[in-house]
Amino acid sequence: MKAVVMNAVGGPEVLLYQDAADPVIRNPTEILVRLKAAGVNPLDTKLRSKGTFYPDKLPTILGCDGAGVVSAVGSAVQRFKVEDAVYFCNGGIGATPGTYAQYAVVDEAFVAHKPVTLDFSAAAAVPLALITAWESLHERGKIRKGQSVLIHAGAGGVGHLAVQLAKQAGAWVCTTVGSKAKAEFVRGLGADEAIQYHDKDFTQAVLDWSEGDGVELALDTVGGDTFTKTFPAVRFYGDLITLLQPGPTTDWTVARQRNLRITYELMLTPMYFGLHEHQRRQAEILENCARLFDTGKLRVHVERCYPLAEAAQAHRDLAQGVTGKLVLAID
Repeated sequence: MKAVVMNAVGGPEVLLYQDAADPVIRNPTEILVRLKAAGVNPLDTKLRSKGTFYPDKLPTILGCDGAGVVSAVGSAVQRFKVEDAVYFCNGGIGATPGTYAQYAVVDEAFVAHKPVTLDFSAAAAVPLALITAWESLHERGKIRKGQSVLIHAGAGGVGHLAVQLAKQAGAWVCTTVGSKAKAEFVRGLGADEAIQYHDKDFTQAVLDWSEGDGVELALDTVGGDTFTKTFPAVRFYGDLITLLQPGPTTDWTVARQRNLRITYELMLTPMYFGLHEHQRRQAEILENCARLFDTGKLRVHVERCYPLAEAAQAHRDLAQGVTGKLVLAID
């Protein structure tokens, strides 16, 4: 098969479009997927530039998100048949080949039926970002109807899905964005307030929006200074979920004084540690949210779609910042 192979750690130029070994079903519950598209995530660029979770297993194929058609099934597979359209988040962190390829082998427990209303490119843009947003808001944050919620980078891959999920839950949502165009974009998704952080201090803007109290729940998708500047924007005894690792010099004073509950979200944990029950739960999230897509209650924005051979360019463009997601189309 053709694949984009990462032969070394480095810049986008280490991603080489070449022949690779066809994956083979080895366990009776696995399925072979003929991939039609692969999502491109910030995670992929980090693994490429800093090294995968398994640095001794190069070369490797990146890509966690995939969508395609079942090409073959193991002898014990029950949920899928040949020609079923599916989407999933699996592989691509260094241990097993990812989705920057024409084929992938995945255990059926970690796969969901593709939303009927999404084409393969749109479906491939969904899994990692959607699972992250869902777990952050529903499982970490226990979001409730009527809550005030802050979502950073609401026009980003995780952010634009999180804004919609929060509105689906009945929350009041404000979000930070980097431009007027992105502000209009997130308002179209249902955001009640869009804060252009280049033009104003988002902490004060959130306090003004929340009548001085701060929000009850905040989702930090950015990290760094954004994380600590969010502390005073969350009300006393509120919740702050972050997707990033706080730095060693983080000043926790304000968070402690306000009795904030700080929670981490890393949707890769089940895959990395082999927590199969949690991986099955993530596939259930995709199955359940497929109904939201198919009933028009949720949508995914794909800014650009590239041929598989242009994965390196997709990585370059992602580093410049995008609205929504980037996708690789696979012939």
